[in-house]
Amino acid sequence: MRTIGIVLMLCACFLPALNLQAQIPVPPPSAHADTTSVVMIRKADRLRFEKIDSATQLQMLAGNVLLQQENTLFYCDSAVIDNNKGIVEAFGNIHINDADSIHTYSQYLIYYSNERKAYLRKNVKLTDGKGVLTTNELIYDTNLKIGQYFKGGKVVSETTTLTSEEAIYYGDLKDVYFKKNVKMRDPQYELDTDSLLYNTDTRIATFITQTHIRADSGRRNIVTSEGYYDLANKNARFGSRPQIKDGTTYVTGDDVGFDDVTGESYARGNAVFRDTAQGISILANNLQANKINNTLFATEKPLMIIQQKNDSIYVTADTLYSGRLTSIPDYKRTYLLNDTVPVDSAAAEAPTAEGVLVDSTGAPIQPDTLAVQPDSLNVRRDTVAAVPDSLAVVPDSVRYDTLHYPWQVEPTDTTNRNRYFQAFHHVRIFSDSLQAVCDSLFYSGVDSVFRLFKQPVAWASNSQITGDTMYLYTRDKQPLRIRVFENALVVNRTSDNFYNQLKGNTINGYFTEGNVDYMRARGTAESIYYAQDEDSAYAGVNRSTAGVIDMFFRNQELSRVVFRSEVQGTMYPFRQVNHEEMRLRGFQWLESRRPKTKFELFEDAPPSVPNAPVVPTVPTVQRP
Repeated sequence: MRTIGIVLMLCACFLPALNLQAQIPVPPPSAHADTTSVVMIRKADRLRFEKIDSATQLQMLAGNVLLQQENTLFYCDSAVIDNNKGIVEAFGNIHINDADSIHTYSQYLIYYSNERKAYLRKNVKLTDGKGVLTTNELIYDTNLKIGQYFKGGKVVSETTTLTSEEAIYYGDLKDVYFKKNVKMRDPQYELDTDSLLYNTDTRIATFITQTHIRADSGRRNIVTSEGYYDLANKNARFGSRPQIKDGTTYVTGDDVGFDDVTGESYARGNAVFRDTAQGISILANNLQANKINNTLFATEKPLMIIQQKNDSIYVTADTLYSGRLTSIPDYKRTYLLNDTVPVDSAAAEAPTAEGVLVDSTGAPIQPDTLAVQPDSLNVRRDTVAAVPDSLAVVPDSVRYDTLHYPWQVEPTDTTNRNRYFQAFHHVRIFSDSLQAVCDSLFYSGVDSVFRLFKQPVAWASNSQITGDTMYLYTRDKQPLRIRVFENALVVNRTSDNFYNQLKGNTINGYFTEGNVDYMRARGTAESIYYAQDEDSAYAGVNRSTAGVIDMFFRNQELSRVVFRSEVQGTMYPFRQVNHEEMRLRGFQWLESRRPKTKFELFEDAPPSVPNAPVVPTVPTVQRP
């Protein structure tokens, strides 16, 4: 054996170009050592032995060194092997090929063959074919295929770069667990967190602590502490009530997800959607949206809040739906208002943008000039209670008109003007100044009009309005005007629980600061009016018909009635009237259905009144 050792040393000294193609076994391990811990020398240009003491003998290799332990290959420029301690120290251009699946590179290596752990330093790089990990110091377990760094590192996977102070790489799973000051940078996303799990194969980032994500050049901001984002397929899911801000919109919920490819997203469990530009919020247990089509679908007790300074409008229904107005076929003819109330002659006044009352010359008309006061009636001076022979008639030259909407909206418009909302079944509306119920609703951002269909009922102060269909016009989200089509009926309850009533084919009403100011009935108009004298005592009950009947209100109470065109009526002495019979056709006092507070909207809707008249539904947009 001594002779063989001398020969090998001579070969190493005088034949440096010789490759050790044959397998050179290391000395046999001790009896208790695992034979799998043996490192085999597969190749080297030079080899020499050096005995340190009786228990330690080193093997020194140089030039194109190749070592092997089971399926793991070690390449380097030079190496020193201590078989007694099971240590390999390697220098220069180190390459660890772990079963041809994971490749690790560095300039310096200490390898413990018994534990199969590699400690690498200087320009360390690890790659699994999907991602590249770089750091200055790395611990790699070739048995478990786990790599760790503790002094800063970086992982690059296609276009995504992740950096952190610490990380653990699991080779079999292709997972990297990043810790401390984690930053992910991608052309479309920026992410900052304290801990993150990332898979280099699937390119899925899993969030396990509070994480801040910025996307679309900072337009979208996400704060979450649970969930994942799939960078390959551009979809995500977040739990634990994430906060997602996208431009002027905000979304949260117990469970939130989105798909950037299809544009679809959802939020479930106490979900909240808020658009600060439109001043609109939607609360529901199930929200679904599509960013490409700009649609929103809300179910499971949805509630929409149209915000304003002093009197927000609350809307609830079984289902809420929103989309682009321009996506509706023939939307210009159907939903862009350019409407005026029909008039009786060509001398009608021109419409005004403010919706004020004007005469045929265009001059504004003050309400106090409209009523002709008959001196023969012993009633309050601000009241007109007409009898057949003495009627207060407004001249035919005077006409009322309404709002004029010369608006246009184009498909490219992304503002709230190009948005509509629909509500289906058990619709309820509440604001401090006005409340309403109906079966379905349509609201357009371009004209700010609520269209109420199928048995709509509206309440303002002590007045109730019913009909087949209602249009509620708003400005700055305050009620401005109401139009009622077919079977229109206004009921005003007095402080003594008597009912003033106004009926017509159509009714137009105006509001001032949220309170009813004026009502006009057209087409076979009828009225029942409780006239009062100057001491507020009831002077009688007037029941009349006319082509047009106007009612004026003051301090939320009816103060004056004006009749014109084909007037017929009777004033009944108050004490001779059966008040239960003083009812116009279709009269119902539906106070039990009236939302009293906004908090009632979170409760189940009360059932409709039994024997309520069945009214055909006015055609509207198809339900989504």
